[in-house]
Amino acid sequence: MYELKDDYLTGIELIDKEHKKLFEIAEEAYQVLHNDYIADKYDNMVDILAQLKEYTIMHFEHEEQYMESIGYKKIFSQKVQHQEFIEKLEVVDLNEVDENPEEAIQDILTFLTDWLFNHILHMDKQIGK
Repeated sequence: MYELKDDYLTGIELIDKEHKKLFEIAEEAYQVLHNDYIADKYDNMVDILAQLKEYTIMHFEHEEQYMESIGYKKIFSQKVQHQEFIEKLEVVDLNEVDENPEEAIQDILTFLTDWLFNHILHMDKQIGK
């Protein structure tokens, strides 16, 4: 379901590789959501959220370092969006994930999907131009 398609490639090898990993994390969450054999999805989602947060912070650092190295003019707006993404991850209510895992996972996936598709297409692809 979630995979990095050619339309989302920036042409910057490191960034594209890291975006691919973000799509893989989204796919992992999607698989947890749709796996009827996982009775308690809470632990899986806590692990996925921790992985997503850690990986995203590292990715944003790499992306921002690259933008600085090329003198990218829209770096400030990128940094603002990156910070907003991290803040959104920090306020995920784990009690909600525990009490209503299906809805919470779907909300997280919707947020992540919107971010990946919109941010990469409208922001990150401009870096490589």
